[in-house]
Amino acid sequence: MQIKSIFTEDDAVSPVIGVILMVAITVILAAVIGAFVLGIGGSQEQAPQASFGTQGENIIHEGGDAINPDRITLSATTDNGDAVAKMNTGSDWTAGTKIASGMDDGDEVNIVWSSSSSDDSNIISTVSK
Repeated sequence: MQIKSIFTEDDAVSPVIGVILMVAITVILAAVIGAFVLGIGGSQEQAPQASFGTQGENIIHEGGDAINPDRITLSATTDNGDAVAKMNTGSDWTAGTKIASGMDDGDEVNIVWSSSSSDDSNIISTVSK
């Protein structure tokens, strides 16, 4: 073996590594594009953003997004135990709308929103009296 030939040879591993990288990039791009085309990534419905408070025994929507009452559940922790109730107002819950809750001092109510397109639900607010 001649030492001079090692330094003068032009052959290297870089073309092989270049081809491997090109194939890897192509496979990754194909997977990402396929996921978008087939809808595998999906889209999630955003929970509404709103603020709530209490006025006497009522829960009041103080501001933010209008909310479909069919998607709202009120989950209360009271002195008498836990209670769950579906809202039944008929129209969207918008700023200024009051819901009679029958809350007593010390009660806490979670306002739970459920997605229409999946089984996801979020507590969008908690109000206490």
